[in-house]
Amino acid sequence: MSYITGKHLPRRTFLQGMGAMVALPYLESMLPAGKAEAAAAVNTTRLVCIEEVHGLAGCNKIGMEKYLYAPQKIGRDFELNSDNALRGLKPYQDDLTIVSNTDVRMAEAFSAPEIGADHFRSAAVFLTQSHPKQTQGSDLWAGTSFDQLHATRFGKDNPLPSLQLCIESLDQAGTCTYNYHCAYTDAISWATPNQPLPMIRDPRQAFDLLFGVGSTQQDRDERKQTRKSVLDVVRNQVADLNKKLPASDRNRLAQYLQAVDELDRRIKSVETRNSSGEGREMPNAPAGVPDSFSEHMRLMFDIQVLAMQNDMTRVISFKTGRDADSRRFPESEVPNQAFHPSSHYGNETAVMNYNKINTYRVGQLAYLAERLKATMDGGRSLMDQTIVLWGSPMSDSNIHAHRHAPLFFLGKGNGLLPGNTHFKADDGTPMANVMLSVLNHLGHDVKSFGDSTGEFSFSTPTSVR
Repeated sequence: MSYITGKHLPRRTFLQGMGAMVALPYLESMLPAGKAEAAAAVNTTRLVCIEEVHGLAGCNKIGMEKYLYAPQKIGRDFELNSDNALRGLKPYQDDLTIVSNTDVRMAEAFSAPEIGADHFRSAAVFLTQSHPKQTQGSDLWAGTSFDQLHATRFGKDNPLPSLQLCIESLDQAGTCTYNYHCAYTDAISWATPNQPLPMIRDPRQAFDLLFGVGSTQQDRDERKQTRKSVLDVVRNQVADLNKKLPASDRNRLAQYLQAVDELDRRIKSVETRNSSGEGREMPNAPAGVPDSFSEHMRLMFDIQVLAMQNDMTRVISFKTGRDADSRRFPESEVPNQAFHPSSHYGNETAVMNYNKINTYRVGQLAYLAERLKATMDGGRSLMDQTIVLWGSPMSDSNIHAHRHAPLFFLGKGNGLLPGNTHFKADDGTPMANVMLSVLNHLGHDVKSFGDSTGEFSFSTPTSVR
């Protein structure tokens, strides 16, 4: 970690004050005389893995016929019809790559005692593509997850090798149903096959992790009591730094610090509102967690963008729900429909109602897409340099199926993803094949991952297994 020294700013430069340490975004002043470091900064690919639970309505027979997930057209320039759950991402279609018809068979029951327990092992399968050991004890066993394989090898130079975030309440210490430990339900990132990683739900906790690294808890508590923002703490250093920067870098720095300050202010507003004594929709949630799903998602997306922008981490996993959760979404088109009961649909009307919940939840990614396109790093947007993998280990939630599971990408991933393309995998293609291809594009040299049978080709709309 380097601080402000000399005329040339190191890529990892920090502004430090009482209870805060602010990493800087990429600035032109960080360009050295040579071009090697500049090229490395421009070509660094970020990886964001987002899990959805309960699949999509578009993965059952009725939904497939109505193209509620996979578009009718395979290849480029596909169309998202008015009922498609991904329609909120239509403005970002040039950066949207859909991969339909992949299977997550490792989430299926392998033996009679596992039948019916799909909700309680699926999350552990999503990024490991491995079948979890059925146990309530400490002898957990799944697999090393896709994100952690990458973080272990390429995240060591970052202050945070990876960042794990979630939306719903988790209980990794408890015992869930069907003889499965709750860690299988609550973790999607596994450092090793028997080490699930904790996930952060509270935006304040995540914010302090990013902008309080190296400070004591006492310093952070004092800053909260004095109501000082992160920007207030480092203001003097900002003024000194600005004297050494060209106008273009001063503008970039000002915009970045304004975004940090605004995020801090929004989290404080949520904390104040939730600590006022007024009734809450989620009374057991931490004060920093908004009752609004949309507000919570946006805070978490802003945290992710800032973490990538200042290069604190390049690997993020984000769990947006908890299996079998019955949360309602007042901001959706079906405000009174509970999530889990709605996922067990019995007729076409119920399928379409569940699709409205899917559309609302997937639609939150439009905010992330806009932030990625608007955030520049080394002369290119984060959208161009990021792989956002969104998927579910479940397909047809009504019957707890795991074949033909939904999967799509945002971003170009520094050349891997074409965008504006719908790939339909051959029948029987494991989702692990797609993850294997992404791993190798990111610089790994691995022959297999999970239950993969080979690499997936992003060069042709219909890909071989």
